Amino acid sequence: MENYTHMPSPKTPKLYFNKNSGDFEISGRSIPENSIEFYRPLIEWLESYIKNPAPSTTLTVNLEYFNTSSSKCLVEVFRKLELLNQSSDVSVLWHYEEDDEDMLESGEDFKKIIKVPIELVVMKNE
Repeated sequence: MENYTHMPSPKTPKLYFNKNSGDFEISGRSIPENSIEFYRPLIEWLESYIKNPAPSTTLTVNLEYFNTSSSKCLVEVFRKLELLNQSSDVSVLWHYEEDDEDMLESGEDFKKIIKVPIELVVMKNE
């Protein structure tokens, strides 16, 4: 099993999922033409990863914007992490800019519905 990577584009986020370290990242903008098609390979990769995970897994989310269909796909990613959290140590770091209330609220919403520890991390504007 290889690491899962996707380089960012103007409409799609950077995806970096390292199977050995358990360090995962989703960053940038997520407004693909078809979110389900874009995220499907990642969901399938996570299904394989769950069978033989790293001792701990940390997903860092640092999105500047995502659309509604991407939100549904992010829930699917989080659901896979919920399954993994039953037998392994999983955490999510949800980064948001200090003045970005929408992204803060999104993180709070995910925190309410997902059974994985989600830490809201404010990034100070300098």
